[in-house]
Amino acid sequence: MQFTPTQKRAAAWVLIAVLAVLALRQLGPVLTPFVVAAVLAYALTPLVDRLDNLFNGKVPRLLAVVIVELLFILTLICLVLLVVPILSKEIPMMREQLPTVFDTLHNTISPWFHQMGITVSLDLGTLKEQLFKYLNANYEDAFTRALSSLKLGGSVALTVIGNVVLVPVALFYLLLDWKRFIARLLELVPPAARAGFDSFTSEADQVLGQYLRGQLLVMLSMAVFYSVGLALFGLDLALPIGVFTGLAMFVPYVGFGIGLILAVIAGLLQFASVKAFVMVAAVYGTGQVVEGFYLTPRLVGERIGLHPLAVIFALLAFGQVFGFVGVLIALPASAVLLVAMRRLRASYMASKLYRLE
Repeated sequence: MQFTPTQKRAAAWVLIAVLAVLALRQLGPVLTPFVVAAVLAYALTPLVDRLDNLFNGKVPRLLAVVIVELLFILTLICLVLLVVPILSKEIPMMREQLPTVFDTLHNTISPWFHQMGITVSLDLGTLKEQLFKYLNANYEDAFTRALSSLKLGGSVALTVIGNVVLVPVALFYLLLDWKRFIARLLELVPPAARAGFDSFTSEADQVLGQYLRGQLLVMLSMAVFYSVGLALFGLDLALPIGVFTGLAMFVPYVGFGIGLILAVIAGLLQFASVKAFVMVAAVYGTGQVVEGFYLTPRLVGERIGLHPLAVIFALLAFGQVFGFVGVLIALPASAVLLVAMRRLRASYMASKLYRLE
């Protein structure tokens, strides 16, 4: 069977893509900070360009890069600090209000089971005793265990610290020389394929830009929604939990799940009644409906054309292959793959193979 030059080139590119995926999987821990930095550089480069153009070239690009990266790091720090008041307030409240919470649960659950004719023995006393034993444990012992774990998992700790340091450094150099890196990559594309490649990258860039803008609008809208909704129920930690839930939605499902758990715990500790579950069901249930059926389809889904099942599959597939970083890049990478699949489908529909000529 004879292959045309076009088919040979396509096979070569497919082979290169497969080898690249295998290399990424094998070198995942090493490449993780660089992949994260590259994704961030792609998202932040337009801001650097706008800031650079704002000064009409009178200020070195280096200063624009430093300003944008510092603002980004400051935003991340603020997001992390949102969790601090939640934990600092919930942990003491857990120790103080757990007896009330357990007594309320026992007095509420037991009559329900009794009315349904179900006899269930809930040993809440033992569970309460074990939790109190854990919460009142010696902090020095806990600190010793933490140090021991740190020694045993020293390589993991060093990897985390190394990534925290390496990502900003790699991001700085990528932002500074982004255009030059892209130009060097374009030089590898054969001149005969340059027009098609430029068309593909232009469409992919447009789709990714729409995705990033749409996702940002969804995150900000949901942060306001959850904060206001929880505040209307009188939750003391409404603002930090609501803002954290909304902004953490950049990791689909995971961010929402963490925010939901924090809201349930905070509600139980503050109200110690069924009001906590009513609050979470009302606010987070309504939020999921608004976000899933209105905001995301209009601001994100329609722009990149990904079906909800495709989103779930992309998250699972990229997470399985690349770990947590895969979850972060799942939707942007899927958007690029979607552009490629559209072009392959159009090429196939226009080919003689489809028309059986």
